[in-house]
Amino acid sequence: PAPIVNPENKPFWDGTAEGKLLLPKCQNCGSINWYPRVFCPACHKFGVDWIEAAGTGTIYTFAITRKGVGNYGGAGTYVLAYVELDEGPRIMTNIVDVDPDSISVGDKVKVVFHDTGKGSALPRFAPAD
Repeated sequence: PAPIVNPENKPFWDGTAEGKLLLPKCQNCGSINWYPRVFCPACHKFGVDWIEAAGTGTIYTFAITRKGVGNYGGAGTYVLAYVELDEGPRIMTNIVDVDPDSISVGDKVKVVFHDTGKGSALPRFAPAD
Protein backbone atom coordinates (compact mmCIF):
# COMPACT_ATOMS: atom_id res chain seq x y z
CA PRO A 1 0.00 0.00 0.00
CA ALA A 2 1.01 3.61 -0.57
CA PRO A 3 2.29 5.49 2.49
CA ILE A 4 0.35 8.17 4.30
CA VAL A 5 1.97 11.47 3.32
CA ASN A 6 1.64 14.46 5.63
CA PRO A 7 3.44 17.84 5.76
CA GLU A 8 6.00 16.49 8.22
CA ASN A 9 7.21 13.61 6.01
CA LYS A 10 6.37 14.99 2.55
CA PRO A 11 10.01 15.90 1.67
CA PHE A 12 10.98 12.27 2.32
CA TRP A 13 8.23 10.82 0.10
CA ASP A 14 8.84 13.42 -2.62
CA GLY A 15 12.47 12.27 -2.62
CA THR A 16 11.51 8.62 -3.03
CA ALA A 17 9.47 9.54 -6.11
CA GLU A 18 12.71 10.96 -7.58
CA GLY A 19 14.77 7.90 -6.58
CA LYS A 20 16.43 9.63 -3.63
CA LEU A 21 16.68 8.49 -0.03
CA LEU A 22 16.42 11.70 2.01
CA LEU A 23 17.09 11.78 5.74
CA PRO A 24 16.40 14.56 8.25
CA LYS A 25 19.57 16.10 9.72
CA CYS A 26 19.06 18.25 12.81
CA GLN A 27 20.01 21.90 12.32
CA ASN A 28 20.83 22.13 16.04
CA CYS A 29 22.87 19.04 16.98
CA GLY A 30 23.66 17.55 13.55
CA SER A 31 22.05 14.19 14.34
CA ILE A 32 20.86 12.23 11.28
CA ASN A 33 17.61 10.52 12.13
CA TRP A 34 15.03 8.02 11.08
CA TYR A 35 11.85 8.22 10.96
CA PRO A 36 11.30 11.28 8.71
CA ARG A 37 10.04 14.17 10.84
CA VAL A 38 10.72 17.86 11.39
CA PHE A 39 12.01 17.61 14.97
CA CYS A 40 15.09 15.89 16.35
CA PRO A 41 14.54 12.94 18.70
CA ALA A 42 18.10 13.42 20.04
CA CYS A 43 17.91 17.08 21.20
CA HIS A 44 14.14 17.65 20.86
CA LYS A 45 14.56 20.78 18.71
CA PHE A 46 12.55 21.63 15.62
CA GLY A 47 14.33 22.26 12.31
CA VAL A 48 15.93 19.75 9.99
CA ASP A 49 17.70 19.83 6.66
CA TRP A 50 16.90 17.00 4.26
CA ILE A 51 20.14 15.35 3.12
CA GLU A 52 20.52 12.71 0.44
CA ALA A 53 21.78 9.43 1.88
CA ALA A 54 24.20 7.21 0.00
CA GLY A 55 21.52 4.51 -0.03
CA THR A 56 23.85 1.82 1.23
CA GLY A 57 24.14 -0.05 4.50
CA THR A 58 24.19 -3.44 6.18
CA ILE A 59 21.50 -5.78 7.42
CA TYR A 60 21.28 -5.26 11.19
CA THR A 61 18.59 -7.91 11.78
CA PHE A 62 15.82 -9.57 9.79
CA ALA A 63 12.88 -11.96 9.87
CA ILE A 64 11.54 -14.10 7.05
CA THR A 65 7.75 -14.05 6.77
CA ARG A 66 6.42 -17.01 4.87
CA LYS A 67 2.71 -16.13 5.04
CA GLY A 68 1.45 -12.56 5.07
CA VAL A 69 -1.88 -11.27 6.37
CA GLY A 70 -4.06 -8.25 5.59
CA ASN A 71 -2.67 -6.14 2.74
CA TYR A 72 0.22 -8.60 2.49
CA GLY A 73 -1.92 -11.74 2.33
CA GLY A 74 -0.92 -12.52 -1.25
CA ALA A 75 2.69 -11.38 -0.95
CA GLY A 76 4.16 -14.82 -0.37
CA THR A 77 7.51 -15.05 1.39
CA TYR A 78 9.16 -11.72 2.19
CA VAL A 79 11.95 -10.40 4.37
CA LEU A 80 11.36 -7.68 6.94
CA ALA A 81 14.62 -6.14 8.16
CA TYR A 82 16.38 -3.32 9.91
CA VAL A 83 19.12 -1.92 7.71
CA GLU A 84 21.80 0.19 9.33
CA LEU A 85 22.50 2.96 6.86
CA ASP A 86 26.07 4.13 6.29
CA GLU A 87 24.94 7.46 7.76
CA GLY A 88 24.02 5.74 11.05
CA PRO A 89 20.25 5.44 11.39
CA ARG A 90 18.50 2.09 11.18
CA ILE A 91 15.53 1.86 8.86
CA MET A 92 12.82 -0.81 8.90
CA THR A 93 12.38 -2.09 5.36
CA ASN A 94 12.19 -5.15 3.13
CA ILE A 95 15.08 -7.04 1.57
CA VAL A 96 14.21 -7.82 -2.06
CA ASP A 97 15.67 -9.47 -5.16
CA VAL A 98 17.34 -12.24 -3.19
CA ASP A 99 16.62 -15.76 -1.95
CA PRO A 100 15.45 -15.11 1.65
CA ASP A 101 17.32 -18.18 2.89
CA SER A 102 20.64 -16.83 1.58
CA ILE A 103 20.82 -13.55 3.52
CA SER A 104 22.72 -12.94 6.75
CA VAL A 105 23.16 -10.23 9.34
CA GLY A 106 25.96 -7.96 8.14
CA ASP A 107 25.26 -8.38 4.42
CA LYS A 108 25.85 -5.20 2.39
CA VAL A 109 22.71 -3.79 0.75
CA LYS A 110 21.66 -0.84 -1.41
CA VAL A 111 18.37 1.00 -1.73
CA VAL A 112 15.94 0.28 -4.56
CA PHE A 113 12.62 2.06 -4.99
CA HIS A 114 9.28 0.40 -5.72
CA ASP A 115 6.78 2.85 -7.23
CA THR A 116 3.45 2.94 -5.38
CA GLY A 117 1.67 4.47 -8.40
CA LYS A 118 0.50 7.30 -6.13
CA GLY A 119 3.35 9.81 -6.33
CA SER A 120 5.77 8.05 -4.01
CA ALA A 121 7.98 4.99 -3.91
CA LEU A 122 8.80 2.55 -1.14
CA PRO A 123 12.49 2.30 -0.25
CA ARG A 124 13.54 -1.31 -0.08
CA PHE A 125 16.99 -2.87 -0.10
CA ALA A 126 18.70 -5.42 -2.34
CA PRO A 127 22.11 -7.06 -2.13
CA ALA A 128 24.89 -4.57 -2.94
CA ASP A 129 27.08 -7.17 -4.64
